[in-house]
Amino acid sequence: MGSSSQIQSDMIEDGADAPKGWRSFAGHLFAPIKITWGQFFDLLVPLRHSAHIRRHAASVIISRIQLVAALFAVMVPLWSVIDWYVFPWPQWAQMTSLRVGSGVIFFLLSWPWPMSKTRLQADSMLMGMLLVPPVFYIMSIEITADLHVTGSALLVTKLYALMPNIVLAGLAIFPLTAFEVAVFSLPAFAFAIIGLLMGGETLSLDQHGPMLWLMVLVMGVAMFSGMSQLHYITALVNRAMIDPLTSAYTRRSGGEALDLQFRLAAMKNTSMAVAFFDLDKFKSINDAFGHEEGDKALRTLADKLREGLRRGDVLVRWGGEEFVAILTDTTPEGAKIMLERLRTAGFGLRPDGAAMTASIGVAERIADKATDWPQLIELADQRMYEAKRGGRDRAVLPGGEVMVFGDKEIY
Repeated sequence: MGSSSQIQSDMIEDGADAPKGWRSFAGHLFAPIKITWGQFFDLLVPLRHSAHIRRHAASVIISRIQLVAALFAVMVPLWSVIDWYVFPWPQWAQMTSLRVGSGVIFFLLSWPWPMSKTRLQADSMLMGMLLVPPVFYIMSIEITADLHVTGSALLVTKLYALMPNIVLAGLAIFPLTAFEVAVFSLPAFAFAIIGLLMGGETLSLDQHGPMLWLMVLVMGVAMFSGMSQLHYITALVNRAMIDPLTSAYTRRSGGEALDLQFRLAAMKNTSMAVAFFDLDKFKSINDAFGHEEGDKALRTLADKLREGLRRGDVLVRWGGEEFVAILTDTTPEGAKIMLERLRTAGFGLRPDGAAMTASIGVAERIADKATDWPQLIELADQRMYEAKRGGRDRAVLPGGEVMVFGDKEIY
């Protein structure tokens, strides 16, 4: 999974490399959230968002689009009663047709179609919904162009002219980055200017500057609201996905990653391996030195494993002192190279200064003819216990191959 490494790296505090002034600015701006510079950057642009964050944000965006569209699908056609009252024939009939067409679009957006809820789907639906009001506004100008409107009709046409502002205000309910809010705001600004030109007005700063300034302010509020919501979603997802002690995936989120990776590998018929690590004699660390030292040992092991894995690999804390590494596009031979690299670098030191070791089991989708990811995990788990029974500090690979790290033996 190309973005898997981003998921884990995004969970680690990354504000240390940013200038102190910017870190202070971000911290004060979002106090008491205590946001880091890296997190603040992620709220400005969506360049580094993980697959999990994108998926959860997309789900929220789509659910809110469907709710708003359902309301508009009813309210927009009902407003035809006002058009019947203020406009003459055939303008009121044309406005009614326009409202019915808009209502149909909103109805289609609100319908619970079966979908995977990707960010592309969410963005497409959002842009579609945001385009309806300004397009309605432009078409209403065309319909009422030949009318000399006064009184109630003039009030209604002026209300239609506020639709671009309504679009900008509506962006505030969606978890978006500042850049995304700016992009989704462009049509509202464009249609507002087109509407002025269609109305026969000549653009001037003194006459139309206040209107555009108000639109910019509304967009700014929408930006801050969207960034705040996105940060909240990110914090919730990270808390649910990431083990707070080791910054590895939790078992639940790791299972989701395994399911996705296995399905992708099966679809493309490519290799996929998992390595099951169990820290040797971990209980003795807790018993002799206390749980604080035990926690430190687990953090050290997780850090060492992350350093030795590739960017596309995923580290999961499976439970206690057990970790699972999801190795994408990795054959048994590739897994062996990875294990040699890890063991050469070492897993860190125990509190007494001795080197930490691990018992490791490896399973690979094609070599083991695994039909699903639970079978792959079960095979790796069994081989990990086989390595432990064989004397620890070793790995058992598909086909019964054993790597004994202490003596550098392979048989």
